[in-house]
Amino acid sequence: MQPQFELLGHEKGYWFVSQNGRLWLPNGEVPFGTAQQFGLTQKKAQSIGVWQDQPVWLVCHEMLHNMTSIRTLLDTIDQSLFLLAGRAVQLAEFYRSHKFCGYCGNEMYLSTTEWCCLCDNCHQRYYPQISPSIIVAIRDQNKILLAKHSRHNQDNLYTVLAGFVEVGETIEQAVIREVYEESQISIKNIRYVTSQPWPFPNSMMLAFMADYDYGEIKIDPNELVEANWYHYSQLPKIPGYGTVARRLIEDTIILCREYEEYGS
Repeated sequence: MQPQFELLGHEKGYWFVSQNGRLWLPNGEVPFGTAQQFGLTQKKAQSIGVWQDQPVWLVCHEMLHNMTSIRTLLDTIDQSLFLLAGRAVQLAEFYRSHKFCGYCGNEMYLSTTEWCCLCDNCHQRYYPQISPSIIVAIRDQNKILLAKHSRHNQDNLYTVLAGFVEVGETIEQAVIREVYEESQISIKNIRYVTSQPWPFPNSMMLAFMADYDYGEIKIDPNELVEANWYHYSQLPKIPGYGTVARRLIEDTIILCREYEEYGS
């Protein structure tokens, strides 16, 4: 990684200007050009990666207009650029929340060798928080369990079950616990699929597939509005492409079709 420095104006690349968990997206796009072109001269910046052979810069700064949620980029840009956008937002929030040491209250400074805030006084070091969470698609023969979460009620969006890993449990235990807590069903044949950094605000989604074992669906009303089994050909509104939830649903659809064709 590179340390922060003051922009002279000639620096060129893609610009992630972030503050308070939001990004500056003029015209709804990640701006590309020089620092001077976007009025960023003399602002502090940090190189956080490369995309399409061009540097990607983070500037922790509030712009007057076009500050918006990173969610708007989810379906509109290349996945690798979205991951860099997530890095930018999370680092900006990390720097903002770690200006002072939590142990002694001394002012912090940024490491020049890693994503880290350091304290000169008590020599503590702080790293960006990453919260592991699980997401799991559950299949019963030719059907998939989909639920409408409370936060998706207005969007009428149905997705697979998910939740955070708790202190002192394995990832697999978290999968079993979250499914049971939210739906009261038990699962088997849990297998890992993939992962996805999820900057809302700082999750690492660990994705699984599983098979239904036993139990009747009884939702946790604090988490879900409803949940049910859906035939793979008659699905409600589901998450868009680019999300790990959509990947799990698509993979489960393949297994549902195979079950109808081969009975396994």
